[in-house]
Amino acid sequence: MSKIETASTKPDWDQLGLARALNMLPRPTRLAETGLSETFVADLIAKHLLDKGTISLGELSTTLALAGGIVESVLNFMRTEARVEVRPGQGSKTGLAYTLTDRGRVTALDAMMRSGYLGPAPVPVKRYAEIARAQTIHKQTVTQDAMRGAFEDVVLDGKLLDQLGPALNSGRAIFLYGPAGTGKTYISQRLCRLFYNPTLIPHAIAIGDAVVQLFDPLVHKQMWQMPVDDGLTLERGHDPRFIICERPVVITGGELTSEMLEVYYEPSARTYEAPLQLKANNGMFIIDDMGRQKVPPEVIFNRWIVPMEEKRDYLTLGSGRHFTVPFDVVLIFSTNIHPLELADDAFLRRIGYKIEFGTLTPAQYEQIWRAACATYKVEYESYVLDYVINELHTKKHVSLLPCHPRDLLGMAVDHAIYEENTRNVSIEHMRWAWENYFVSIDEYSPLAGRQSPHSGA
Repeated sequence: MSKIETASTKPDWDQLGLARALNMLPRPTRLAETGLSETFVADLIAKHLLDKGTISLGELSTTLALAGGIVESVLNFMRTEARVEVRPGQGSKTGLAYTLTDRGRVTALDAMMRSGYLGPAPVPVKRYAEIARAQTIHKQTVTQDAMRGAFEDVVLDGKLLDQLGPALNSGRAIFLYGPAGTGKTYISQRLCRLFYNPTLIPHAIAIGDAVVQLFDPLVHKQMWQMPVDDGLTLERGHDPRFIICERPVVITGGELTSEMLEVYYEPSARTYEAPLQLKANNGMFIIDDMGRQKVPPEVIFNRWIVPMEEKRDYLTLGSGRHFTVPFDVVLIFSTNIHPLELADDAFLRRIGYKIEFGTLTPAQYEQIWRAACATYKVEYESYVLDYVINELHTKKHVSLLPCHPRDLLGMAVDHAIYEENTRNVSIEHMRWAWENYFVSIDEYSPLAGRQSPHSGA
């Protein structure tokens, strides 16, 4: 529910898992093995030449993430069509340098008007689906020992851990609910520690001639990189159109709109970008603050009925073309609102686990308090904690929440430094912090009659 600020070691990467990932994707050595047509790759090369002017064979191979032999064969095809020519005197150790002819510039501009994608060669959607299913997150088994290890530095009820573990193994969506400040967001994000083996994420996927950008550096954390060579010997290693990443974790909250769950088309750049759940594939997708979005909850919930049941998602391009991709995520809904106020029984039955996050016991509160004292470099004083629990929380009927020790101590330290230039926190400092942390509503307030006090946490 709240982090104890002690050093924790991240698990070592599963080297056998990395080896398996690499073996799944040998590097293509022939054009047919890429799943892409000669015309498609030629248009992509033309757009890169239009953007850069002159590029060597090696540089093109690296940029396209294709073996030098594949790129060279396509360049030869383009030369027969008088679309490219060798740049005299500009060869290098990375091969001959190429540039567009006048005819090539015309075809490159035409290709750019049809698709503004400019990056590594994409992976056909069918091949992507095969890899996504092969590395499904639902083949990962979560054990009780693993749960205990992942949360050993967190004050969390063992019963709650024993609910979360089986929920992760179920492959079904999970609904976390409870008051604000009970640690739902923090715990749900931390669950990714249980899935630490590598996953392969393509730069982009191709649906016919359309390209959808999938890799997002804000979501996908690269964990290992193939050594860079001269660009001409790219037959070695795994298919570099895929990046070896940590399991993705996508978190969205009140800003979520229904448009963010569909393929996004940027008309000015003429590019497609993958929706959030596609970026989260083979990882976790957390919808936080459920019920706080601008769109009604039923709109968001209804979006998941088919993907949750079929483990497939149906998407549409701006042109109207439909395509299907695996829906392979640990889907977590987190909310401060009771589930029955957000969804009907029919939808809730589709969600396997509804897990309630509650308040703390005084002993748990003390554990978090001690950790917060260490974080703020404040000496732990039992009488100060007793005052906070018995005179403030108990007498004012405010539940013990995981967020309170950190927030109250932080404000008390702010006051102590301001008054006395010291980090010695007294009862008076705690009382001041309490009064400034909670909103008081008295009988003279226009808000009288509403619940008091109300935490801003």
